[in-house]
Amino acid sequence: MTGHLYGVGLGPGDPELITLKAARLIEGADVVVYHSARHGRSIARSIAAAHLRDGQIEEPLVYPVTTEATDDYRGVLEEFYERCAARLAGHLDAGRDVAVLCEGDPFFYGSYMHLHKRLDGRYPTTVVPGVTSVSGAAAELGRPLVERDEVLTVLPGTLPPGDLARRLAGTDSAAILKLGRTFGGVREALDEAGRLGDAWYVERATTDRQRALPLAEVDPETVPYFSVAILPSRVHERTRRALPEPAAGGGG
Repeated sequence: MTGHLYGVGLGPGDPELITLKAARLIEGADVVVYHSARHGRSIARSIAAAHLRDGQIEEPLVYPVTTEATDDYRGVLEEFYERCAARLAGHLDAGRDVAVLCEGDPFFYGSYMHLHKRLDGRYPTTVVPGVTSVSGAAAELGRPLVERDEVLTVLPGTLPPGDLARRLAGTDSAAILKLGRTFGGVREALDEAGRLGDAWYVERATTDRQRALPLAEVDPETVPYFSVAILPSRVHERTRRALPEPAAGGGG
C-alpha cells in the first residue's frame, strides 16, 4: 500500500490560523516537507513548528534559484520540481504519508501545486485549504474586499505595468501579490489607473513583523516578497458613511 500525499495550507503566517485539520495531518504525517531558500530557513516550517513531533522525517526542498536572474528560470524550476516529486514518490512508494507544508493556500499561487500536478493520480491525495494572504491582509486592515455586486480581481505584480493599469482601471476591488522587486511597477500601474489613493499595503500579514500603511507612503526599497497591495471595497466605504449616527449614550 502506498502512502497518502497531503498538501497542507498553513495560512498567511499566524500559527493560530492553522486549521484543526491541518494541525492533525501535520502531527500524523510520517514525512513533513517544506520549501526553503539556500539559507535553509523555512517560513512554512516555522509556522507549523508546534505541530511537528519527534521521529518524523523532514524533507527540506531547497530552491536552486529564488529570482529570475537566470536565462532559463522556468526551466530550472521545472527540473527542480521533477527532482522533488521523485523524492516524495520514494516515500509514498514506501508507504509513508507525506505532508507538504504551504504558506497561505496550496492552490493560491502555492508552491505545493507544482508537486500536486506531478503526483496526483499516482497516489491518494488530499489538499487542505488555508487562509490566503489576501484574506489575512483585508482582516488586518479592517477593510472588506467586496460588497454587493463588486468584482474582486487578483493580480500578480509580475505583470507589465501597462497590463496591470488596464486591469486595475476595469475592476472594483483588487489584490496584487508578488511584490518585492515589482513594487515600483505596481505603484506606477496604480497611479496610471487613478487608484493609487485607494491602495493599501500590507507586508507579512498576521505575523509579529506585520506592517500596514497607505501604499503611496511605502519606500520601494523596503518591500519584501511577502507583501500585498489591496484595493478594498468602495461600496463598503460609501454604505458605511451613509449609516445614521449612533444614538448618544450607547447600549448596555
